[in-house]
Amino acid sequence: MTSTNSLIRHSHSATVIGTFEDRVRAYPDRPALQRGELVWSFTELDRRVTRLAHVLGNLGIVRGDRIAILSENRPEYVEAVLACARVGAILACQNWRLAVPELRHCISMVTPSVILVSARHRPKLDELALDGVSVLEFEKDYEDRLADASTDPIQADVDPEDGLLILYTSGTTGLPKGALISHRAEVARAMAARSDFLIAPGDTMAVWMPLFHMGGMDYALTILTGGGKVIVEDGYDPDRLAAIAEREPLGWFIVIPGMVESMIETLKRRNSRPKGIRLCGAMADLVPAHQIAEITRLLNAPYANTFGSTEAGSLPADANPIAIGAVPDSLSKRQSPHCEMRLVDEEDNDVPVGVPGELAMRGPTLFSGYWNDEATNARDFRGGWFHNGDLLVRHADGDFDFVDRKKYMIKSGGENIYPAEIERVLLSDPRLTEAAVVRRADDRWGEVPIAFVARSDETVSADDLHALCRANLAGFKQPKDIRFLDHEAFPRNVSGKVLRHDLEAMLDTN
Repeated sequence: MTSTNSLIRHSHSATVIGTFEDRVRAYPDRPALQRGELVWSFTELDRRVTRLAHVLGNLGIVRGDRIAILSENRPEYVEAVLACARVGAILACQNWRLAVPELRHCISMVTPSVILVSARHRPKLDELALDGVSVLEFEKDYEDRLADASTDPIQADVDPEDGLLILYTSGTTGLPKGALISHRAEVARAMAARSDFLIAPGDTMAVWMPLFHMGGMDYALTILTGGGKVIVEDGYDPDRLAAIAEREPLGWFIVIPGMVESMIETLKRRNSRPKGIRLCGAMADLVPAHQIAEITRLLNAPYANTFGSTEAGSLPADANPIAIGAVPDSLSKRQSPHCEMRLVDEEDNDVPVGVPGELAMRGPTLFSGYWNDEATNARDFRGGWFHNGDLLVRHADGDFDFVDRKKYMIKSGGENIYPAEIERVLLSDPRLTEAAVVRRADDRWGEVPIAFVARSDETVSADDLHALCRANLAGFKQPKDIRFLDHEAFPRNVSGKVLRHDLEAMLDTN
């Protein structure tokens, strides 16, 4: 009976490679991957993935081994994750923006047997001086090895709960952690994306966000396992993206906070006429409302009111897309039907309606814990729920509002101040393009809020903004200082989120 139960359990979830292979059989000649003028069909991509799987096998890679990759976005990156899926290995996706000590930490943590690297990032890898690890450089020996490799079918016995990816958290405090993401989670994320973000089978998507980030990798896999085409873009270039939108119908055209303004300017300058976009944007909570209205008009597509994380995917709460041309006065979310959610206090008691609480969730899109970090896993998965560090508030109608990150809170005179509530008031002035609130030590109050803002109109003054805050915020929430900063000078992570700790460091230099 135990053996039968095991077989039944094994049948309950698909794997990434299995769903990809189904698309190869169904659409052998359909375009799957594109970079510039080069296009690979599903058959051609599958053949290259098979060859790479044999190369990895010849290097001794077996199920559960880690392969690190240090590269910009390129088609070989997608081949690598599919080849890992085929042999049961785990692809550890390195953030090439990290400093050498941070990168050494991230690679050493996962003890890879092989490292894939591009020529652009080979010098940084050489600085690490790692011993006992095979290195394949894309521009050097990669293609020769593929050409010599077998095309015979190869398939490891991969379980849906096996790890497929290690994606690293942004590491705004301390060193990055490695989030292990299984086949089951990636398949579930693809299903949820098609349900919640209007992605349809056969869609085309330009993947410009780094493939070491969920915003790149999750949706590349979603599109491929849905039989669509992934256009691989080497980073954010608004002119290139606008040109793609002008010639290709797209499912989801992702633009993230901090980049919406430049995309608006580009679309206006080009007088762009997109061929057809079903959904645009991401993370509406971090984008000025007037920019949402403008970019939806220019792209003729509604804006995605998303909320998510590396650990959970673009869930567990979202909302109907923001209508074209609408200036949203609320960004409330509803619970996704793909998971369970609780809002809890410090003792893990459910908080009442109207009181901020930490999000605790469980569901099939969830990751499988942090690599080699049992202490953090025991804390964050306590009670069988993943506590993700985001503070939300539930309203009487069941909708949720994002409040802020639990780990970044300003304690002023015994009161809790969430930066996001001040930022929302500041960004209600359409002359601002960015606002970020940080904490500064204060002899009297312990901590006080300081606001950094970027403006598109030089006529807006600090006095104007102080008056706006006085009209909309309690006295203890008033920013004690408002500092102007160029939009491009705001430090950000790859998701476009402002790095508050970097702004705090600026307080010490001004």
